[in-house]
Amino acid sequence: MFSLKNALLKISVHPVGAELRKISSVKNVNEFMWNGNPDIWNGHAPNLFPIVGGLKDGEYLHGTDIYKLSRHGFARNNDDFVLSEKNNDQLTFTLKYSEETLLSYPFKFEYSVSYELLKNTIKITYEVKNIDDKTIYFCLGGHPAFKCPVYPDENYDDYNLKFEYPETSQTHLLNLNTGLFTGQTEATFNTPNTIDLNYHLFDKDALVFKDLKSKKVTLESKKHGEILSVKYQDFPFLGIWAKPNADFVCIEPWQGLADSENSNQILKDKEGIVALEKHKTYSASYTIEIHETHLV
Repeated sequence: MFSLKNALLKISVHPVGAELRKISSVKNVNEFMWNGNPDIWNGHAPNLFPIVGGLKDGEYLHGTDIYKLSRHGFARNNDDFVLSEKNNDQLTFTLKYSEETLLSYPFKFEYSVSYELLKNTIKITYEVKNIDDKTIYFCLGGHPAFKCPVYPDENYDDYNLKFEYPETSQTHLLNLNTGLFTGQTEATFNTPNTIDLNYHLFDKDALVFKDLKSKKVTLESKKHGEILSVKYQDFPFLGIWAKPNADFVCIEPWQGLADSENSNQILKDKEGIVALEKHKTYSASYTIEIHETHLV
């Protein structure tokens, strides 16, 4: 485990999957990330690459070839990440293509995940370098799970998610058996800019939004005010998810989505796909800001 610390925050990152495991207050006992209880869900903040979500039949087409990739890709839980940069404020982990990755993803790449501490904010940056002699195609995203409730005098339904602007967006529904988009949508906002958390909110799987005006979502407690905010200016899609009856909520900035039930399965046609030309670099960042009232 690798750590960064300043006067307000300490974070811990596990090299397997380059996964953020803990966000802790330095001055008090407050923890802000899900503990990864394996009886419920053993994730903390998986990094998603080179796809987000699932593929129709677990497969995609590139050229005349068929490839298999598991849900959310092979970066999460991958033990081939290396610590490529470390200083007092930043950690960077890099995963490079291998003979193994080429079997499921026929592109040569370097994929890096960086964590930077900026006062009460963690900046997470994804960088993809195309080191191939052809265009490569990918999706990526974050999957951070935040502890909810944070304080012992609270319940899960004391919390809501507050969006920076009034929204008319609806969640895009997933088939519970396949994880693919059905083409149906459903209203989910309780007020124009809030979604109340409750243990049945995710009975139909994740909430997935494609057309939000907001690029900032705040986890808010009725008793303790705003806890943390996720800002995702570089990402067009947002997922929100938790296991049923679990004390966490994931706020997930995505560049890319699961397949739809009527997908043609062609990788370059995938919704949200990034086409990166040879020898070019792609970068996207999001931030997690812990509100300072919970750090003193």
